[in-house]
Amino acid sequence: MLFVQSKTLVFCLLASAVLSACGDADTTTVPPDPAPLAEFKPVEGTIAQLHAALAAGTTSCEQVVQHYIDRINAYDSLGPTLNSVIAVSATALDTAREQDLALASGESMQPLQCVTVLLKDNIDTADMPTSAGGLALQYSQPEDDAFIVQRLRAQGAIILGKANLDEFAFGYQGSSSMRGQVKNAYDQTKGPGGSSAGTGAAIAASFAMVGLGTDTGGSIRVPSSLEGLVGLRPSLRLVSQDGIVPLAHTQDTAGPMCRTVEDCALVMDALVGYDASTHSGQRRSYEHDAELVGSAVAYRDMTNLPDSYAAELSATALQGAHIGVVRALFGDGSSEENAAVQAVMNAALEKMAAAGATVEDVTIPGLDTILSKYKSVSRYEFCNDLTEYLSSWSNTLDNHYTSFQEVAQSLAYETRNQSTFTFYGSYCGDQSANADYQLNLVERPQVVRAALLQALENLDDAGIAQGAEFDVIVYPTILGLAPALGTSPTAGSNNRLSPFSGFPALTMPAGMAATTPALPVGLEMLGREFAEATLLKLAYSYQQQASPRQAPLYTPEL
Repeated sequence: MLFVQSKTLVFCLLASAVLSACGDADTTTVPPDPAPLAEFKPVEGTIAQLHAALAAGTTSCEQVVQHYIDRINAYDSLGPTLNSVIAVSATALDTAREQDLALASGESMQPLQCVTVLLKDNIDTADMPTSAGGLALQYSQPEDDAFIVQRLRAQGAIILGKANLDEFAFGYQGSSSMRGQVKNAYDQTKGPGGSSAGTGAAIAASFAMVGLGTDTGGSIRVPSSLEGLVGLRPSLRLVSQDGIVPLAHTQDTAGPMCRTVEDCALVMDALVGYDASTHSGQRRSYEHDAELVGSAVAYRDMTNLPDSYAAELSATALQGAHIGVVRALFGDGSSEENAAVQAVMNAALEKMAAAGATVEDVTIPGLDTILSKYKSVSRYEFCNDLTEYLSSWSNTLDNHYTSFQEVAQSLAYETRNQSTFTFYGSYCGDQSANADYQLNLVERPQVVRAALLQALENLDDAGIAQGAEFDVIVYPTILGLAPALGTSPTAGSNNRLSPFSGFPALTMPAGMAATTPALPVGLEMLGREFAEATLLKLAYSYQQQASPRQAPLYTPEL
C-alpha cells in the first residue's frame, strides 16, 4: 500500500493537471516552456534569420557588422588568407549604430535592414574608391554611388566593403595588383574563378551576408559555381549599368551572389528599377542602338516585373515544371573533373524529377555554329568604354586617370595584363566599320535569341511543337572543378549563351563532387528574357528539396 501511495505521489508531482487520485495535491497549472528566442549566427546566416534576431532583440546591427569585420580580419589576411576583400568601409559600424537607434525608436524593419553587402570593386561608391582591382585606379573616387548601390542603401543594406576581382574583370584567374590572388574558400590550393572572385570567396566564407558581382561573359556564374553560391546574371536590360566600370557595355550587367536563393531574390527586389541615367543600358529592345526607355511605367511594361521576386518563391515550384537538359553542353566525360561534374548534374536532375518536374533532353539548333562563329565584344568596346567611364567625373579632387591610354601607359597593374592592355588598345576609336564587331553586335543576338527560343518553345525547324514548352533549359555552369591556384578553370563555353542573347541565367549548387575536400558543382538554368522570377522559383524549389550547398570547412564560427 505504501508503495502504491509513493507512486501516486510522484505522479502528482510530475503531472501538469490535477488527477482525482491526488487528493489535496497542488492544483496550479505549470506553464509550458517559452519558445526560444531567435538567434543569429553569421556563418551561413540568412536575411530572414537576421531580421528575426533583430526583432527579438537577441542581437544588434552593430554586433552583426562587427562580427563580419572580425571574420574578415581573422580569415582574409590571416588564417586561410583568402585575399578576397580589398577594403572595409570606415562608416559601416556608424551606419549600423544608426539603424539600431532607428529600430529602438519604433521605425519599421526595412527589406534589407542591416544586410551586409560586399561589392565587387568595379561598382562605384561615393565613400570608397573604385579600383577595378588595378593599382592604376587605387585612388579613383567616384562622386556618387552606382544606381544599384543607391537602391541597396535605400532598402537598409549596409555596404561592408569592396571585394577583390580579376583585375579590370579581364578573366577567370581571380588575381589583381590591388590584393593579389584570391583563394578558393573550400580549398586554399585551388582558384576561385573570376572575375567576381573576391565576392565569391567572401560570401562562401560568410564574410558578409550577400555580394554583388558583374558578368560580361561568365564572371558572376563561374565563381559562384566554384564557391557553392547562387549567382544570377539578370536579363541584359533589367539592371542599370550606371556607375559600373565597364568591360563591354553591350554585354555587362551586375547581379547578386548569395548562399541561398531567397537572399538573392530579396537583393533582386532592390536592384531592379528604372534609371533615368544615360548610362543605364535600359533600352527599349535588345538591339544595341535602340533608344533608352523613357519612364518607370515604360520600364515596368517592358520587363513585366513581379511585385516581389521573394514573395513568389515556392518550395513546390518543381511540381509540374518542364526542364530541358542540353546534353551537348555537358562535356565528353573524358577527364576526371568533367566526369565528376556530370555525376553531380545527373543526380541533381534525378532529384528534380523526384520533386515532380518533367526532365527531358532538348537540342539548341545550330549550337556548334553559335559557339564557334560568335565571340565576346569586349575587345572592341573596352578601350572606348573605359575612357567614357573615367571621364564621366572631374579628376580635380582625386587626380584619377581619365582615359584608357593613361591607365595602359601607367603599367600600374599586373605584369600578366600588359599584353591584354596592348591587345585592347589596338581596338581604340571608331569600330563602326569593323565587320567582325558588327557581326557580333547585330547578327549574334538575333541568331542566338532565336535558337534559344526555339529550344525553350520546344519547336522543330519547321516551327512544329515537339511537346510542351520548357520553363528553363539546364546544363553545367562550367565543365570542371576549382583549378590549381593561379590558373583559370576549365570553363567551357556554356557561359556565353546568356550574354550572347541577353537572356537571364542563374547558377546554383547542384551538389558536391566526391573530392577531398568536397568541391561544389554548379548547375545553370537559362530562361526567357525577364524570366528571373521563374529561375528563382525553380532554384528555390530545388534548394528546399535537395539542400545542395555545404559550407566550407576552413572558416568556421569565431
